[in-house]
Amino acid sequence: METIKTIAEKLKHTSQPNEWTNKLTEDHRAGVLKLITSWQKRLEQEKQIQMIHEEKIRFDESFKLHKNDLVAGIDEAGRGPLAGPVVTAAVIFHEHPHELIGINDSKLLSRFKRENYAEIIKKYALAYYVHIQSVEQVDTLNIYQATKSSMMLAVDNLSIQPQVLLVDAMTLPTDIAQHSIIKGDAKSLAIAAASILAKTTRDNLMNEFDKIYPEYHFSKNAGYGTSDHLSALKQFGVTKIHRKSFEPIKSMIR
Repeated sequence: METIKTIAEKLKHTSQPNEWTNKLTEDHRAGVLKLITSWQKRLEQEKQIQMIHEEKIRFDESFKLHKNDLVAGIDEAGRGPLAGPVVTAAVIFHEHPHELIGINDSKLLSRFKRENYAEIIKKYALAYYVHIQSVEQVDTLNIYQATKSSMMLAVDNLSIQPQVLLVDAMTLPTDIAQHSIIKGDAKSLAIAAASILAKTTRDNLMNEFDKIYPEYHFSKNAGYGTSDHLSALKQFGVTKIHRKSFEPIKSMIR
């Protein structure tokens, strides 16, 4: 009879039910029953993730005008913060290898998973581009127009131009066929990938700004108006990376 330790190790490397796993369900040891229940639950979760992944691929491909059209997903990170740039990204996939499974709205992933997926996206994307829109442009254009401009620059700088754009809740000034998708990062694989590249890039930038302005805790709050950030603003004032067109900063510098 196999030990519970041996069974646990074998289940780690078993991805499909078979004769051996079927027999385990008849094992009356509490430890084995717990292991097989946990394993079955893991398989079901993986199946659900696979189904969601396939739905996102089908969603993207449903917008193709022709079979060989390229679809780009576009998203942003950082429209709401009081400090730091807004970052946008555009991503095109031609194939969808197994490693892309699990890509989702960047806000629903841990920092570790976002960073891991960012490298996978860069590896397997047919083309991608990340654009960083400066605080000066945000203040000059306003955040909506600055984001729109940045998204267009991300698209224009792709090494291969797409035939279709899927944009997260935005309409761009372009002749390329486009669709504005509400909550697109939850529906589209390409938009979700763009959201991950935009967010990881911006988070890394804010980590660097944290070294320059440690009293504002930018690595923790990413420039958003948290209580510690607002307290630092009152105590230390406005920095070069604060958005002068955003309140309460706008009132502070009058």
